[in-house]
Amino acid sequence: MPVKIRLQRHGKKGKPFYWIVAADARAKRDGKFLEKLGIYNPNTNPATIEVNLDNSVQWLQNGAQPTDTARAILSYKGVLLKHHLLGGLRKGALTEEQVEEKFAAWMAEKEKAVEAKIGGLDKVKAEAKAAALKAEKEVNEKRALAAAEAELPEAAEGETTEAEVEVVEAAAEEVAEATATEETPVAEEAKEEEAAPAASSEEE
Repeated sequence: MPVKIRLQRHGKKGKPFYWIVAADARAKRDGKFLEKLGIYNPNTNPATIEVNLDNSVQWLQNGAQPTDTARAILSYKGVLLKHHLLGGLRKGALTEEQVEEKFAAWMAEKEKAVEAKIGGLDKVKAEAKAAALKAEKEVNEKRALAAAEAELPEAAEGETTEAEVEVVEAAAEEVAEATATEETPVAEEAKEEEAAPAASSEEE
């Protein structure tokens, strides 16, 4: 019976996640399987991958053939490397200590690479957040400036009106003063008439 290591789709529409399974090559994609070997969730960044290392290597040693996508996932998690090293152990080219040492060194480098990627993603998120805050601050400053500019013309109009009132009041005061100090022709004639009888009485 030919065995395939492949992905079996689960999840919902638009957000799938997959089981990594060993199944009969003649079975349906989402049908019966022989063993579940892990999960693959591409909805996270980086993708979430969990694989049973020993069982996957055992299936590869028994002749199971992974699909292209499953092969990439198994390679990413070191399953193919472990299978290769164990093949060297069976041939006598490597010892168990060497196999474990090489595999541990590879896993350490892989973890560093994953941590670096996560750190880079965190940095990008922080920069994006800072840029968003800066843009929001600029928008708020522009709004405040626009509101201040809208209030200035109203204040200017109020000041102009008050100045005009002051000018009108000053002009009215000047007119009143001029009216009070200057004598009208009628008043002058009345004074002349009063002065004339007084002079005639003196002459008599």
